[in-house]
Amino acid sequence: MMLRRPPAAPAPPWRPRPRPPPAAAAARSVVTAVPLAHAELGSRGDRPPLVLLHGLFGSRGNFQTVAKALVRRGSGKPDLVERLISVDISPVSMAPVSEFSAYISAMKSVKIPDGLSRSAARQLADDQLRPVVQLPQLRQFLLTNLVEVEGRYVWRVNLEAISHHLADIMNFPVFHKPYPGPALFLGGSNSPYISSKDYPEIQRLFPKADVQHIQGAGHIVHQDKFEEFITAVLNFLPPA
Repeated sequence: MMLRRPPAAPAPPWRPRPRPPPAAAAARSVVTAVPLAHAELGSRGDRPPLVLLHGLFGSRGNFQTVAKALVRRGSGKPDLVERLISVDISPVSMAPVSEFSAYISAMKSVKIPDGLSRSAARQLADDQLRPVVQLPQLRQFLLTNLVEVEGRYVWRVNLEAISHHLADIMNFPVFHKPYPGPALFLGGSNSPYISSKDYPEIQRLFPKADVQHIQGAGHIVHQDKFEEFITAVLNFLPPA
């Protein structure tokens, strides 16, 4: 997702970009960059974009409210990777967390009959996920992936692929050259994904890094503590 400096007139509407056709995707080499499904908010103008990237089980819509707030309040002036923010994740490899496997299994086991309204389908899926995914805000996050296709409700994320490659997803490659720019590692105080044991590697790879935790937030920091998240982001970005 890319944010651009807002113009004097109202910003243009949310504009999803289509995915490439399957035939074109299949023809690419495995080493060729893949066009990402993305959306732009704000005007193009002459200022570089602020890019927001979602994580596992996420989609480009996850940061829509955050994006609008940053455009409305002024999103600073980032150059091409002039600075970066890592939200509740450290640059280290992690053992595949058993809870993720449990979430995937729970999502696979959801059964929704055809013909239900979207609200009824979400409620039924929520009820079926509750025994495994106990946090309501996490269930709501996972349920953003429940979509209707030709009258049937399916998960838009590829659960089989995620399950098969979970170890690869949780891995972090080895880098020897540090990133020289400012960096903010912004975690939730109730989440384990940025811990003190990770600080040496953060410092090695990001010598100008600042580590902050937002009190009372879990892994989905912007959802748990929206205003605090926006404030931390704006304080880190250069003045408009």
